[in-house]
Amino acid sequence: MARGIDVGTMNIVSAKQEANETVFVSQRNSFVEIEYSDMAERMLSRSDVLHIRKDDKVYVVGDDALNFANIFNEETRRPMKHGILSSEEKSAIPMIKLIIEQVVGEPQRPNERVHFSTPADPIDSDLSTLYHQKTLESFLADMGYDPEPINEGMAVIYSELADSNFTGLGISFGAGMTNVCLSYYAVPVMTFSVARGGDWVDEQTATATGEKIDKVTSIKEDDFRLDFTTDAGGVEGALSIYYDNLLDYVIENIAREVNEEDVEEGLDVPVVVTGGTASPPGFEKLFEERLDKAEIPFSISDVRKADEPLYSVARGALVASRTEEGDGGGGEEEVEAAEAED
Repeated sequence: MARGIDVGTMNIVSAKQEANETVFVSQRNSFVEIEYSDMAERMLSRSDVLHIRKDDKVYVVGDDALNFANIFNEETRRPMKHGILSSEEKSAIPMIKLIIEQVVGEPQRPNERVHFSTPADPIDSDLSTLYHQKTLESFLADMGYDPEPINEGMAVIYSELADSNFTGLGISFGAGMTNVCLSYYAVPVMTFSVARGGDWVDEQTATATGEKIDKVTSIKEDDFRLDFTTDAGGVEGALSIYYDNLLDYVIENIAREVNEEDVEEGLDVPVVVTGGTASPPGFEKLFEERLDKAEIPFSISDVRKADEPLYSVARGALVASRTEEGDGGGGEEEVEAAEAED
């Protein structure tokens, strides 16, 4: 048995193999604080709402947090910001530990292998991912796992590009960051991140429209379409504007990094986009249009969106774990076998 975990700013997702099926478990990576009362705690427990009590407060955690925030007109709080553990949130570590324990569960055997996603250091910020990575590694080791970090962009390659021999450009549009990896036969040629993602889109939209961020997030996740048919002035119109700006920003940085890394010309590679921020209908088409106009020194054979953007990184981390458990150190045959079973 092996597992993969996508530790995202918005969602934490685990993946494991059961027979010929990949099983995913996810929770929103957020919480909301409410006043404690005996009645409130009894109702929460009876309704199976994930929560913990601390002093005179109750913290509703995970998927239910956004619902409670909207009901009580509060903002959710996040254990992570910009793709890593938040230094501004004093409850970040106990909250994310609780969510990880709920999503991953106990290992089925001692030192079960688990790969967990970690972002690359962003090229447009002085943020460091080292503390975040080592803290998650410690959590998982304390739970009885044998943890190993995997670059988030490389996890996308493992998940989505088996049919191209793990050669291509994988881009994970997360909430806190956007991670990019160019791989050639499962060897990363270029990896980087930028400190913009879905949260940046939501924050800019909330500022422009005067809506609460959680309300903007709910609208984006419910029925938002990236087709530019919505009249300007509302939340959906603002979301379209900032999505467009995000894609231009990511592509500009891809072109710059490719040139700096001196990537070989003449490559013809597929591009796959994934992540919760890539979920709205129309995202793939808009990204392809913007990419066609960019000056990138290699050819793009096609642009595709993962069938299940929310689960793609966790699936790729699982493929990496199963590969290492299969031969103790990797190998393309095992990666392909693991992917074929999915």
